[in-house]
Amino acid sequence: MEDQKEMELPEIRKKLKELLVENLSLEDVSPEEIKDDEILFGEGLGLDSLDAVEIVVLLQRNFGIEVKRYEGRSKNILFN
Repeated sequence: MEDQKEMELPEIRKKLKELLVENLSLEDVSPEEIKDDEILFGEGLGLDSLDAVEIVVLLQRNFGIEVKRYEGRSKNILFN
């Protein structure tokens, strides 16, 4: 894994899109087709709450980002 501090924002976006496609069964979507401001859930890419959990795991494993659960707001953290 590359050192995240050395990665530039475009590289991070590219890597995240690749991880989403590889790990979330987005068979009909390529990383290049995902816009930077793409809606991930519902009518966007169609991801659901189980995918949200997987995204949290991907962020932790690949970028060292910890998403904490906040009472009353945990459901909305990834949706905003």
